[in-house]
Amino acid sequence: MPLSDFVLALKDNPYFGAGFGLVGVGTALALTRKGAQFGMVAFRRYFMITLEVTSRDKSYHWLLNWITHHARRAQHLSVETSYHQHESGKISTTFDFIPSPGNHFVWYGGKWLRVERNREKQMVDLNTGIPWETVTLTSLGTNRHIFQDILTEARELALKQQVGKTVMYTAVGSEWRLFGFPRRRRPLSSVVLDRGISEKIIQDVKDFIGNPKWYTDRGIPYRRGYLLYGPPGCGKSSFITALAGQLEYSICLMSLSDRSLTDDRLNYLLSVAPQQSIILLEDVDAAFVSRDLAKENPTMYQGMGRLTFSGLLNALDGVASTEARLVFMTTNHLDRLDPALIRPGRVDCKQFIGYCSHWQLCQMFQRFYPEQPVALAEQFADRALAVSDRISAAQVQGHFLLFKLEPLQAIENVQEISQ
Repeated sequence: MPLSDFVLALKDNPYFGAGFGLVGVGTALALTRKGAQFGMVAFRRYFMITLEVTSRDKSYHWLLNWITHHARRAQHLSVETSYHQHESGKISTTFDFIPSPGNHFVWYGGKWLRVERNREKQMVDLNTGIPWETVTLTSLGTNRHIFQDILTEARELALKQQVGKTVMYTAVGSEWRLFGFPRRRRPLSSVVLDRGISEKIIQDVKDFIGNPKWYTDRGIPYRRGYLLYGPPGCGKSSFITALAGQLEYSICLMSLSDRSLTDDRLNYLLSVAPQQSIILLEDVDAAFVSRDLAKENPTMYQGMGRLTFSGLLNALDGVASTEARLVFMTTNHLDRLDPALIRPGRVDCKQFIGYCSHWQLCQMFQRFYPEQPVALAEQFADRALAVSDRISAAQVQGHFLLFKLEPLQAIENVQEISQ
């Protein structure tokens, strides 16, 4: 029967006209829709693979950067402003166009990927106020290695931007965030400590990093603590920065005098510190002083914030403290520190960084004026120590900067070095 005759027959049928036919057609359409939905779910389950990355994950920004490089044909964009610091110190601005929230398609590895970027307007990060986001990658097939390749490529792409630089982190809320711009790595030769001190610390650090099994076999917690103490301006922080550059490590700056810092937050931050990083606690005497001094002046031993002294000790060497950790502390006043804080296990290596010796002064002179004879360096050191025996490396550097191209003038005006 032709289709037109069939339709006319249905139209003249009294039962169909009474509504039974319409119910049947509606039921058929509903079953067809359900079947299509079930088929799509089954197809996605057995013939497609999906990866979801949330904005809380460390690889999220790496992935956004990767998407920016591959989804160049996307027409719906959002802007991300970044800065680049040149060796001269000049900062340039770069605008990167990132695919905006929605669906985008990327050709990668011989197949199309659907990139879905979702932004939750009702959910925000309480620390930053930034909306919660997720990126979902969908690909045909069941081979998950494509996602492993994408994340590896995204990581390498991000690391290329940090080659030759030291990344600084600071604690914000319960996470570590980039602090300023990645800095050009400072060479160790630019920090002149007294004879043998640099080599001693570097060798100790490298022995620690290269021998985790030695600690494991002997049941010793795999962590190492260092304390550099001495007068201000003598190179403690500069040496740590140069050491991080030498090791290709990042630096995590933490202030123990932060009023929002609690025991739990400190312990958590130490446990989630970025891999291959030095945790730097500067001026630890500013947060707590020795309990012996507190007896003389009880008001001195009140913590600057909500962090307790026992909380600090437990974070450094407690039952719940993390391993595979490298901690450096600095102080200008060793006598103000409680012995419990600097005992072995919390501080394994203490090193005094003092005023410039004769050898240091000669080395610094030769570094600033490499074409000058050693005799001039000796003459500068003799005259400088005749002026004062309490000259810091910062004072010497400042003096040389006044006479960048005039080494003889630097020697003749050496009396100005301690002013």
